[in-house]
Amino acid sequence: MAPKKKIVLEIITPKKTVFKEEVNVLEAPAVDGLIGILPRHAPLITALKTGVIRAVMDDKERFISISEGIMDVKPDQVNIVARTAELSENIDLDRAKEAKERAEERLRESSAKIDHARAEGAMERAIARIKAADKHSSQYY
Repeated sequence: MAPKKKIVLEIITPKKTVFKEEVNVLEAPAVDGLIGILPRHAPLITALKTGVIRAVMDDKERFISISEGIMDVKPDQVNIVARTAELSENIDLDRAKEAKERAEERLRESSAKIDHARAEGAMERAIARIKAADKHSSQYY
């Protein structure tokens, strides 16, 4: 039986390379919807929104929480540059839930001093982190 084809997925932030491995398939939150990428995909550049990347490696799944960024797809490699990225197993779920609660409190306030766009962004990031951590933990229970 021929080996399954793979594609190299690299996720980097301004601070570091968060993930670099060969994967069979990946799903990413493009601005116009969830996009799936397989090896030998046509070249593509797309913007990503805050969400969760799912990477499948043989029989294992990895989840990575990202904030907005850009994805450059080539037939044998996918490069993602995101503002932030965090592997699901490194996410502190309690801290992410607290951040979501703080953002919700800010959004409920009607003060002109509150930057609602910033609070919405914080809430989106917290939700993505919670989803990634939940997906990671559900694999083991």
